Amino acid sequence: MKLAVAGKGGVGKTTLTAWLGDYLARQGRSPWLVDADTALSLGSALGLPAEALPTPLMKDEALIRERVGKGFINLNPDVSDLPDRLRVRLGDINLLVMGSVAGAGGGCACEANALLKSLLAHLLLDRDQCLLVDLEAGVEHLGRGTVAAVDGLIVTAEPSWRSLSVAGQVATMAAELGLTRQVLVLNRAQSPITLPALAGLPPLAAIIPPLSSLADRQLTSPSVLHLPQQDVVDRICRDILSALETRLAPEAEEGVQPPSPR
Repeated sequence: MKLAVAGKGGVGKTTLTAWLGDYLARQGRSPWLVDADTALSLGSALGLPAEALPTPLMKDEALIRERVGKGFINLNPDVSDLPDRLRVRLGDINLLVMGSVAGAGGGCACEANALLKSLLAHLLLDRDQCLLVDLEAGVEHLGRGTVAAVDGLIVTAEPSWRSLSVAGQVATMAAELGLTRQVLVLNRAQSPITLPALAGLPPLAAIIPPLSSLADRQLTSPSVLHLPQQDVVDRICRDILSALETRLAPEAEEGVQPPSPR
């Protein structure tokens, strides 16, 4: 299973990625989590202390020069050894911190972009594993060559017109790339809710209510795991994964088997 999580900045997609990764790890799936956002906060959301956070790949200029070069760059560098070389283990979770060139500043954006895209393509196309990618607001990391390997897109939003408008735009962009297996997760909302008629919004899979334990935790720690309301978090994760399986079901009816769990 290979999933991407996208949405407007600040809507909770990194928290959701951490929750899903922790849930899948407790199910014995040994997931790989990829931080491909500009905020680079997935490690801290998982409880990794600041001194243990790895250097983001986009900022590792020595590695970028080694694999891609400078000036006349190699657009297809060998990255097969990098996942195991760069990962950080947190129990049964494997974390890769890539980042996004949108936050890389000047100097080597083209070179960093080539390496980031090559590594993400390798993770999606060449490796057989449970994978969650925390994307930035758009889906620029997912080119047409890699999007077919993603089993589903989780679009995260808050109950506001602006947030849902961005969610619809992200979902539409992903659909144009061929990624139509999508669900919507609404954060900091109460059920029942009536969504506005905005173009592109995927079907609603789960509503995350305001969690008092998470709000209290965020005042003392960046970690979003092991909350007192763990039963609520686990139910949300189950609802999302179940909705994605349902979205895959029509393909099976047409003779195309959905990917088996990995």
